[in-house]
Amino acid sequence: MKVIFLKDVKGKGKKGEIKNVADGYAHNFLIKQGLAAEASNTNMAALNAQKKKEEKVAEENLQEAQSLKEKIEKLTVELSAKSGEGGRLFGSITSKQIAQELQKTHGIKIDKRKIELEDAIRTLGHTKVPVKLHNEVTGTLTVAVKEQK
Repeated sequence: MKVIFLKDVKGKGKKGEIKNVADGYAHNFLIKQGLAAEASNTNMAALNAQKKKEEKVAEENLQEAQSLKEKIEKLTVELSAKSGEGGRLFGSITSKQIAQELQKTHGIKIDKRKIELEDAIRTLGHTKVPVKLHNEVTGTLTVAVKEQK
């Protein structure tokens, strides 16, 4: 019997796949548990419509990420911190502080985990910080650290 998997089933198939399985397995387990539906013309059409909708949403997300990348690359986030000799900071600037300042001053909300800061900023000056906005889109944010008076 041909079924459309509605959820991932370990060892059998992933969500959205169409596979042949034993009739008893399909009726008694997959369909009863809501893990699969019979591969009728109606269900096939619904699956295709859902795939098109998901592709459209994915394309919109990609476009949104690209426009946000352009906006971020023009910005400079300014932070101030206490520093000692030679421009070394007492403490450091973290991705959380960068995300908070970006939200406060520019109104752009980005999760601190998306800011790919390899190591916290420990010196004064400008630093280029990569920001992962989407699987395919990574922008670069400029962070300016000034001495706190």
